[in-house]
Amino acid sequence: MRKLRRAGKVGEFVSVFVNEKQLCVYIASDGGRVCRPLVIADKGISRIKEHHMKELLDGVRSFDDFLRHGLIEYLDVNEENNALIALYEGEATPDTTHIEIEPFTILGVCAGLIPYPHHNQSPRNTYQCAMGKQAMGNIAYNQVGYDKLGAGQNATVAVMSYSGYDIEDAIVMNKSSLDRGFGRCIVMKRYSGVIQKYDNGASDRILRPQRTGMGSEKMQILDDDGIAAPGEIIRPDDVYINKQSPVITRGSRITSAEPLPDNAYRSARQTYKGPDGETCVVDRVALSSDRNENPCIKILIRHTRRPEVGDKFSSRHGQKGVCGTIIQQEDFPFSERGICPDLIMNPHGFPSRMTVGKMIELLGGKAGVSCGRFHYGSAFGEPSGHADKVEAISETLIKHGFSYNGKDFLYSGITGAPLQAYIFMGPIYYQKLKHMVRLQFFMLAYVFDDPVLDKMHARGPGPRVMLTRQPTEGKARNGGLRVGEMERDCLIAYGASMLIFERLMKSSDPFEVQDLGRLLIEDHYFYAACGCHKCDTVL
Repeated sequence: MRKLRRAGKVGEFVSVFVNEKQLCVYIASDGGRVCRPLVIADKGISRIKEHHMKELLDGVRSFDDFLRHGLIEYLDVNEENNALIALYEGEATPDTTHIEIEPFTILGVCAGLIPYPHHNQSPRNTYQCAMGKQAMGNIAYNQVGYDKLGAGQNATVAVMSYSGYDIEDAIVMNKSSLDRGFGRCIVMKRYSGVIQKYDNGASDRILRPQRTGMGSEKMQILDDDGIAAPGEIIRPDDVYINKQSPVITRGSRITSAEPLPDNAYRSARQTYKGPDGETCVVDRVALSSDRNENPCIKILIRHTRRPEVGDKFSSRHGQKGVCGTIIQQEDFPFSERGICPDLIMNPHGFPSRMTVGKMIELLGGKAGVSCGRFHYGSAFGEPSGHADKVEAISETLIKHGFSYNGKDFLYSGITGAPLQAYIFMGPIYYQKLKHMVRLQFFMLAYVFDDPVLDKMHARGPGPRVMLTRQPTEGKARNGGLRVGEMERDCLIAYGASMLIFERLMKSSDPFEVQDLGRLLIEDHYFYAACGCHKCDTVL
């Protein structure tokens, strides 16, 4: 079976493994099994030779050809128990059956993309595995026609304290970098309209847009069919479907073949309710039908958004932070070479987090930009000899006129005077996460009629939990804003005694009760007399 699989006669994901205790051979082809590719070895010698790799680099062979010709095969967890896998080709023995393609593939996609993960504290790598999935990248290969789907951008980072807007992991961003496109993303929102058919035989209709007269300025984006045209710029209150609905939808069925007169319809135009001051574009228009076979019009609206204060960013080391402020480039510090950082992070993020891998990434990125080559940042490079050690990276920096430890001599952009300390500055890969302060990043599988505020939330009176009489929790339930221990301590420090009394006593705790008068609780087994604590009488 394994020979047939390697020859391409059996599917590459079919698993064949032996259970020696039960003396059985199991063949599995069901879905849901995690399989990973490995290089096949014959008596410890890899089947992939140098000419195979040259053909792969030249584009003569593809990965599927390696599978088809029995050079690589997929193994699942069960079949790995029957295999002896070597981490490196040099460690293979005559009993070795497979060799890893690249050791860092053991970690998976998210953890395998972390630079120098063996220099980070373990929880930081775990945090990055969660945040790497939240990074905003390209949706699919066919959008860019390129096989590398980036999830972030290289930013020139200066590790220093700048103003008070960078405390608690906040990031100070360069306005000119944002103008040049750093951290820019596209928000896609889908709107839809249904041509409803009613019980009396009447149905909605779509009219040609009026080009002159009152209200015509709101219909400029409509095509001749009354639907928004792709590529048009849409603004708030613009009509994207010029629909009308019949006034009478019930009663006796309409038998006449002639269309209803115009006065039998009322306007049901669908207008765009986006936020003011934002330019959006009609990306695509699709015609389909719903589950009741009613014609359905779906319009995809695209909006390009730039980062703003409150948007969330993260490096690949679990160092997340929000944009604290955006400052003009003229006020940013600059180096002797005229290099101005794209963002500034506070150095207090390093001591407690112990993300040394981020420091090495900055050094390696700076040296790589200077000498024009990639650096090996995997956790498995040191045993194989591929790793770029910090000493070698620092020597490269010296050759290109930089400091051994990666620090630069910066000048203040405000006063022009030299800063009093050398600043650790260099390129670090930063991801923009989907948590944006104003608009939610919509998934295209859902329909939203109005723009939804993502992180902003406030409420006055609202729903309460019946059991505790406290406000509900969470934005989805229109919940209240919790005044916790630290918020209480801040109010005490400010001396706002009346506000403390109002928040902790009066805002949600008081409630009204009826004057019970005389009350007798009857149970199946006993009678109990209740007392009124107000007048000290037994009822």
